[in-house]
Amino acid sequence: MRIGVLCSGGDSPGMNAAIRGAVLRGVEVNGFEMIGFMDGWRGFFEGDFIELDRLAVRGISPLGGVILGTSRVPPFPDGNATPAALQAVITRMAELGIDGFLLIGGNGTQTVAELLTRAGVPAIGLPKTIDNDLGGTDYTFGFDTAVSIAAEAIDRLRTTGESHRRCMVLEVMGRDAGWISLHAGMAGGAQVMLIPEFPESIEQISEWVLSVRDRGRSSLVVVAEGFKLEGVAHATVRDGLDGFGRPRLGGVADVLAPLIEQHTGIETRATVLGHVQRGGLPTAFDRVLATRTGIAAADAARDGQWGTMAGLTGDQITMVPLAEAVGQLKTVPAARYDEVRLNFG
Repeated sequence: MRIGVLCSGGDSPGMNAAIRGAVLRGVEVNGFEMIGFMDGWRGFFEGDFIELDRLAVRGISPLGGVILGTSRVPPFPDGNATPAALQAVITRMAELGIDGFLLIGGNGTQTVAELLTRAGVPAIGLPKTIDNDLGGTDYTFGFDTAVSIAAEAIDRLRTTGESHRRCMVLEVMGRDAGWISLHAGMAGGAQVMLIPEFPESIEQISEWVLSVRDRGRSSLVVVAEGFKLEGVAHATVRDGLDGFGRPRLGGVADVLAPLIEQHTGIETRATVLGHVQRGGLPTAFDRVLATRTGIAAADAARDGQWGTMAGLTGDQITMVPLAEAVGQLKTVPAARYDEVRLNFG
């Protein structure tokens, strides 16, 4: 069997470990021939690939980024999975001698995997995204690393904030789901965590900040990039569109900081963490999770479990139908937000 490995969407720590796990199990144990397409779907359509064997994946588990590269190049023109577009994928697979795909990516990539499965194309998903917003898995690899980086930033910002008696606002990633903000804020002891799922008013945020000041402390506010103030229809955006044609988010911390200062009289500074969350070495947790995910995906291909995704359920990797994984984004439940909101301020 000849398997094509392809990464799509934003990079995420642990992707190299997932490739290594899949290749070592697929080639060394299951007897597959495996190739990796460079820069996602671009490499597939342009025939740009490398052979994946033990030598090719030697020593890559601790590395950040991804050796194959990744991109937001869509597999279908204009994003439409028309019969003609699906047939183009099938035809290209035949030309390359590919029997099936292992697709490493987030919600968009796994949605594509599900569309391919429905069209009869054998595909298995490996869930990665720092946002942790993909259904069918308790955690995606990359999330733990992003949270660890954000928690370290909170620790560092707290010391300078306390030194100057300032309120510090840290913006982290999270377009539609606030998992990074929630977990990093809890880990770092932030006094306020603002997430896309639950708008808050500037009056309420200011009340929390003043409460912290009245206790002789300086506030640390963590805000996800997709957070919207109460009564505001749209998230804060920068110029341009992202690779999926969506408005490019970012800058909500720069909006919040002067509003907090205006309402409280407390000097306030904003920091945008940005792509730092994606970079660097993956944590041990992400390396292990990604490796186990790769192994499970290779075994699922051997067993013909196409149309599934290797998700984490408790401490077990289970093959989840792709249709269940991509039905809707996994957002922060109200109960999770409410339990920490009681301690804000």
